Amino acid sequence: MALTLVERFLRGLEISADRSALRVGSEDVTYQQVHDTALIWAGALRTNGSPGAVGVLTGKSVTTYVGLLAVLYAGGTVVPLQPSFPAALTRRMMKTAGVREVIADERGLAVLPEVVRDGMTVRVLDNGGSVTGFPLIPVSAESALAEPVEVELADPAYILFTSGSTGIPKAVPIAHRGFAHYFDEMDRRLDFGPDDVLSQTFDLNFDPGIHDVFAAWGAGATLQAVPPSAYRDLPGFVAEHGITVWHSTPSGIWMAREMGALEKGALDGLRWSFFGGEALRCQDVLDWLVAAPGSKVENLYGPTEFSIGVCWHRWAGEESQRRGVNGTVPIGKVHAVNDFRLVTEDGEQSSVEGELWLTGPQISTGYLDPAENEGRFVVADGRRWYRTGDRVRAQPDGELAYLGRMDSQVKIHAWRVELAEVDHVVRACAGVLDAVTVTRSAAHGEELVVFYTGDEVPDQELADGVGAVLPDTVLPRQYVHLESLPLNPNRKVDRLALRKRAEELAG
Repeated sequence: MALTLVERFLRGLEISADRSALRVGSEDVTYQQVHDTALIWAGALRTNGSPGAVGVLTGKSVTTYVGLLAVLYAGGTVVPLQPSFPAALTRRMMKTAGVREVIADERGLAVLPEVVRDGMTVRVLDNGGSVTGFPLIPVSAESALAEPVEVELADPAYILFTSGSTGIPKAVPIAHRGFAHYFDEMDRRLDFGPDDVLSQTFDLNFDPGIHDVFAAWGAGATLQAVPPSAYRDLPGFVAEHGITVWHSTPSGIWMAREMGALEKGALDGLRWSFFGGEALRCQDVLDWLVAAPGSKVENLYGPTEFSIGVCWHRWAGEESQRRGVNGTVPIGKVHAVNDFRLVTEDGEQSSVEGELWLTGPQISTGYLDPAENEGRFVVADGRRWYRTGDRVRAQPDGELAYLGRMDSQVKIHAWRVELAEVDHVVRACAGVLDAVTVTRSAAHGEELVVFYTGDEVPDQELADGVGAVLPDTVLPRQYVHLESLPLNPNRKVDRLALRKRAEELAG
């Protein structure tokens, strides 16, 4: 039976009431403590009825996790907000989501005066922080809920904001139904238990972070927050905290490698390793498994608009390498309760390759701004589909391989170029660790710029490698060596920043 997010926590509470639900820094909080506090906060939030959308403006703190559970207990909708984001961006997110009440930790309270402007009014939960200048939501044990409020599966559990290729986030409400189907499928294939410790590398405004929280809590396991400083000695951190399940973007492998953390057997306590959020390279998996030889590895794929994830591929050595494209790991098969189709640029269905369209019970109701649905949520053959914008290739058995974004296939001098293919060729050059190709405007239309890490390699050597794949007329105009690739707040490679850098270099 598929469980709501609240029901997953209650299952964990039944299994592990007096065991650790959450560890953040030096703080260690049991399931019972999280439950009791969440009921008190939820009672405060429901003083005037259903709270609606509640902002959780926090760093990675105990307040974050108790707060999101309290909102769900109260029958509200969680809107995760990051104190590190620009105030104007957070303000726009709050206005879009209709946030009128906020749960904040010290980091959130520090930025709140700058965020709440332009006639906005919000109330702040009085959870013991230093709140000044805002009306408070009083908290009292006497007003605690006896039990969580029942919700309908169609009710929104979260409002998340996509990163968006334009840099302007779109608000995506995710219903309890979508999460219930996602975690039900996960429970069927994974064996998490109360003795497991799951890493939390993601912030809660990024949907993989929701996976970590409720994957752990649904099993009565412990959620271990992982600060960025942990990468300085990742093997030491993993061993000290007994982490058995790892989850990060593939960039986490790069950071571990840079810090010398992928020595043989260095991460031998891991049972599972999950990667998602961007393309996963086969070579990165091989390097990771040297350090974590006892770990199973899965590549997870799914857009925010489809409730965290919709595909998974379990690493199978040479078979995975054979099925991948451009040196990347396949994204796997679409979850059984959902359906997909591949659509060509001409709008025709294909059994081989095209844009991935998805439909099924995990699909979002659409963006909060209906105008943004155009071209993304479409009706075809009597069914509502989400167009991912991702180009994939299908194997006869239905397994999918990621080829890149539809807009990553560009035309240079009328020649169609796949940016992921250029990345793959450059990575194969001696001394190169990673590479990302972007386009920039030029007098003749568009040209390619390659940013790469590793050793600084003569441009001609790189051009010779790429020239084996592309005609001379479309060879990258410039190769730029970086010590590291920039990452966005979700720890994905920040392609917007690289495109901006490429334009600046042209000047």
